[in-house]
Amino acid sequence: MKPPRRIAISTLGLLLMLSPTAGLKAAELKVIAGGSLTGLFGELGPRFEQASGHKLVIHFDSTPNIITRITSGTPFDLAVVPVDVFRSAEAKARFTPAPSVDIARAGYGVIVRAGAPKPDISTPAALKQTLLSASSIAFVPASAAGSYVTKTFEHLGIGEAMAAKTRPQAAPNQIAAAVAKGDAELGIFLTNVLIAPGVELAGPFPVELQQELVFTAAIAADTKEPDAARALIDYLRTPAATAVIKNAGMNPG
Repeated sequence: MKPPRRIAISTLGLLLMLSPTAGLKAAELKVIAGGSLTGLFGELGPRFEQASGHKLVIHFDSTPNIITRITSGTPFDLAVVPVDVFRSAEAKARFTPAPSVDIARAGYGVIVRAGAPKPDISTPAALKQTLLSASSIAFVPASAAGSYVTKTFEHLGIGEAMAAKTRPQAAPNQIAAAVAKGDAELGIFLTNVLIAPGVELAGPFPVELQQELVFTAAIAADTKEPDAARALIDYLRTPAATAVIKNAGMNPG
């Protein structure tokens, strides 16, 4: 029978062997991520760093700015971004030819200030009426999610009316804050960034208009840390990470 100390050491060794990041030299990973993932990485980033020894340096941004950053030659190792980024041939060329990996997806919803009456958005007609009745609407137009919101307005035939009511925000995490402060009556965006103090979810988009935005991970073609980058992707697909993704109001994969 082994002494307790030897058992503890053996158990630790086994855990390290089973870890997806075991045996990797500590690295500093430059990551580009969609702005809607700020909260998610705020929780998962430190966990990955503790488990792996790697350090994450993350730049969060909107889809148009991400494409500009990638195509301008800015050094990075890994991106976890809206799938729309890869529709740019120039941006896609900066990644390895290996298949990208879907990490998370999120649908769209509407928020109101906490305590305010929740409007009916259960059908396209109800959502249209709610939007027309609202005095102001906050979202991030210059983003992949914002582009879909704008297309939804146009699909409902109220694009021009909504343009006059839009209160553009610079980053997703500013939407809920604007509604909570009363700067906008409604907030519309991906539901995972609408969960915040001072606001309440009126509901998701009606089924007929609902669509999920997919966040995909891929490794830069010229990264000097491919093993560490792969380790982060693997970590984001572990049961522990997918549980956090679900708790954040998103669907894994």
